[in-house]
Amino acid sequence: MRDVDRGGTDGRRRAPGELESHVLATLWAADGPLTAAQANERLPGDLAYTTVLTILSRLLDKGLVTRQKAGRGYAFTPVRDEATHTAEQMRSLLDHGSDREAVLSRFVEELSADDERLLQRLLGEHGEDKEP
Repeated sequence: MRDVDRGGTDGRRRAPGELESHVLATLWAADGPLTAAQANERLPGDLAYTTVLTILSRLLDKGLVTRQKAGRGYAFTPVRDEATHTAEQMRSLLDHGSDREAVLSRFVEELSADDERLLQRLLGEHGEDKEP
C-alpha cells in the first residue's frame, strides 16, 4: 500500500510548501532537536511517518535543517530561527519583484496601525545605527 498525503483534513490540497512550513514551525517550537517520530507526534492532523521523514529530507536538502545521529535514526534542528527565515523569504520576494517601490508601498499599505508604528520605530533605530 502506498503512502499518499491527500491534503488537509477537509480534503483540500495543501498549498506548495505548506507541510514544510508546518514541520519547520514544529522544529522551531521544540526545546531541542526532534526525530521524525517526535516531529510527527507534534504535528496537527494524521500524517504518515514516511511523509514527515520525506519533508525533513527535503528541508535537509534545501539547507534549512541539520541532522545529528540519534539512536538508529536522526534528530533534526532548524539552521535559522523563525524570524531570520521569514525575513529571508520576504527579502527574496522583494528581490524578485519588478517594481520594488510598488511592492514596498503595497506592503506598508497593508500593515495594521500597530505594525506600521513598529516598522517606523525599527527604521528609526536602524537609521540611527548608520549615522557617523
